[in-house]
Amino acid sequence: MLVAPPLSLYIHIPWCVEKCPYCDFNSHALKHEIPEQDYITELLQDLDSDIAQFGLQQRHLHSIFIGGGTPSLFSAPAIEQLLTQVLQRFEHKQDIEITLEANPGTVEAEKFIGFFNGGVSRLSVGVQSFESDKLIKLGRIHDSQQAKTAANLASECGVTSFNLDLMHGLPDQTVAHALDDLKTAISLKPTHISWYQLTIEPNTAFHSRPPKLPQDETLWSIQDQGIALLEEAGYQQYEISAYSKPEYQCQHNLNYWQFGDYLGIGCGAHGKITDISKQKIYRTVKVKHPKGYLDKNRVALDKLHAVTDEELPFEYMMNRLRLHSGFSLTEFKTRTGLGEQAILPTLQQAQSKQLMEFDGELWFVSKLGHRYLNDLLEMFL
Repeated sequence: MLVAPPLSLYIHIPWCVEKCPYCDFNSHALKHEIPEQDYITELLQDLDSDIAQFGLQQRHLHSIFIGGGTPSLFSAPAIEQLLTQVLQRFEHKQDIEITLEANPGTVEAEKFIGFFNGGVSRLSVGVQSFESDKLIKLGRIHDSQQAKTAANLASECGVTSFNLDLMHGLPDQTVAHALDDLKTAISLKPTHISWYQLTIEPNTAFHSRPPKLPQDETLWSIQDQGIALLEEAGYQQYEISAYSKPEYQCQHNLNYWQFGDYLGIGCGAHGKITDISKQKIYRTVKVKHPKGYLDKNRVALDKLHAVTDEELPFEYMMNRLRLHSGFSLTEFKTRTGLGEQAILPTLQQAQSKQLMEFDGELWFVSKLGHRYLNDLLEMFL
């Protein structure tokens, strides 16, 4: 039987100054002034529609994440207005985690105190690299010094926690340069580091004009030595690409990976909602383009899909196996509504291949399983 998991809210703000060549997110280069008020109005109507459709009036709100795009292009008063309206619609803890993604451009960084005063408790700063030549190749509009300045401002503005987004495996990057980047990030003392490998995604500029990326041997060396550096600095790896100081894991992302519920509002936002009354899990997708999303004659919901029992084992594992913490079959049953036989034979098969481990209560991805995670996931299709 399905039990309602924690409910989070993702808010998508789609505009960027420029579209980065590696980015496959739903983002749109800014050509005119951002229609802040019109967009906030549509976001709140979108939210109200979801609350009514899925009967969420009594659900407690676990966390909020404002992503993009570049949400920090919005003014601090606009973010405060939006958050005030959202929080009026739900019961929530006084210290609810509210994350806002920000780019390190000087003008945006100066807004950090305003975002904090408006309700943001956690900043995620997309530095990607501290090497100026790499930033140029990645299409970033900031330089190395602006990245450092933004990190320092994030640590001083009052937020409870801040994350630095950092890439490795960049075009022509050596092991030494990748580790220097990581050492710089660590020296800025963020409470959380998202450290992930650049991958070439379809429908990006890099896909049509691929840059020269490091060889696999170099990538493995970067990964192994980088993890050791992070551990030595006191960062605990709790997910494939997420490292935090103790007690500073991103609660919003943990809810994703633990197969919790999340509303997705804004252009192209995705959601996953458990409807307890119908004993069904639904996936939602909102209208992708800002012009269509802002069209008052069009509803925000573009796609609604009831996840089938056949799809649920893979859906659950695709999220849960990203985490380094283990899971129980009881958790699987309450989050999916399925019996343990839906995954137990496959888990035992994966265990025989040394991709999974079982301690008598919890199932864990093994070290080998993390290295071959895609192969492990395919076993649940």
